[in-house]
Amino acid sequence: MACVIAAPASGSGKTLLCILLSSWAKKKGISLQAFKVGPDYLDPKQLTAITGRSCRNLDLVLCGSKWVNQSFNAFGATAELTLVEGVMGLFDGVGSSQKGSTAEVAKELGLPVVLVINSQGQAASLAALVKGFKGQDTDIKIAGVVLNNINSIRHKELLEEVLSGIKVKTLGWLPKDPRCHLHSKHLGLEPPQIEHLEERINAWAAIAESNLDLKAFQSLLKAPSQSKSHIEQLFKSNPRANSLKKDFPIAIAQDKAFYFHYPEMKEVFELNNMPLIPWKITEDEPIPRGSKGIILPGGFPEQYAEQISKSHRSMNSLREAYGVLPIYAECGGMMVLGETIEDLNGNLFSMSGILPFNSKKGDLSVGYRSLYGLKDSLIVRTGDKLIGHEFHRWQISIKKTSGSLIDNSLTFQYPWEIESWRSIKKKEGWSNKLIHASWIHLHWASSKNLLFRWEKAVKGT
Repeated sequence: MACVIAAPASGSGKTLLCILLSSWAKKKGISLQAFKVGPDYLDPKQLTAITGRSCRNLDLVLCGSKWVNQSFNAFGATAELTLVEGVMGLFDGVGSSQKGSTAEVAKELGLPVVLVINSQGQAASLAALVKGFKGQDTDIKIAGVVLNNINSIRHKELLEEVLSGIKVKTLGWLPKDPRCHLHSKHLGLEPPQIEHLEERINAWAAIAESNLDLKAFQSLLKAPSQSKSHIEQLFKSNPRANSLKKDFPIAIAQDKAFYFHYPEMKEVFELNNMPLIPWKITEDEPIPRGSKGIILPGGFPEQYAEQISKSHRSMNSLREAYGVLPIYAECGGMMVLGETIEDLNGNLFSMSGILPFNSKKGDLSVGYRSLYGLKDSLIVRTGDKLIGHEFHRWQISIKKTSGSLIDNSLTFQYPWEIESWRSIKKKEGWSNKLIHASWIHLHWASSKNLLFRWEKAVKGT
């Protein structure tokens, strides 16, 4: 029943192997549902584009065990094949623990693991590495190994002999081929360009045919049996939602600068009568007419800062909506609410000016965050205990005196106090009854209280 593609470390070739397998299935007309361990936004974009199905995140820390099991079985059962791409090294979790790791998800779902190993410069030492991973946790079944960075046919045959000596199956190898190169940005992989997608799928499928044991993989990737849980049951927040005829459209920034959101967000909003209407800020569109709320997801606004700054209709409509419509902003979306953004070249460009800060490049901030609600606001209540995720290289500097659009009746406050592994607690974010802006990414579909509070604000109930 499916398998997990894992590795000893990041950069070993997990995503490449998943792309090759997905492309092969696509070329063969075989439906494949992909999943990704952890809170990643970029790798799933690759797999979604290839398979034509939304790649789903399996995140035990962010979403919990029940959600991960239900999501895997409900969505996995809708396809012929299913694969799960791991995160980082097999046993790497929160801090020095295995919490939230690929290994923990594999055990939770009872799935075997295929290891992708960067074999460059290795021979007999490969045996010690693989035996170490096999022996680290005997509850995990290593179904086989795929060898990456093979130097020659002789090198391949040598490593196959090494693996045979420890009774581990070789499931293929990844050649040094320019077609296997995956472009990246400063936060991770760059989604493929749509205009080249078909050509790339053909190339990747051909590489899979030539280098992978596809008969073995077709057996390993067999999808889970039909789930007893209906997909709709995962998302419905309000039992009366489907009986309500009136829709409350929500504008969501969705273009080349803003796309860090989970696919379940669209589904859970639609099932609760709040259809998401795409709003292209980089194309200077005003907020869609009739919108009852605004969502600004994360992305790369720093890369398109000049274009956003020149989108006067978009920025003016955002200023006009402030204090009138509920606004939810995460990470890059929050940066647009500030006064300026420093782009990749260090140039400053003006933004909406709603919040009194400037954004500029800083150190990488990444990891899960424990959140404790400080005061009642748009989606947070005093005493709430939540889990979120932070992932950005830009930082904000708050201006003590500012010309920002701050209304005394809508004074800002911190929505929560955040804490991470080996860090001190700190207050973070901006909030009041009509706005929530923070570096923290949340998973709405598995957080029914967040959805319910947003729904109340939007519908005025």
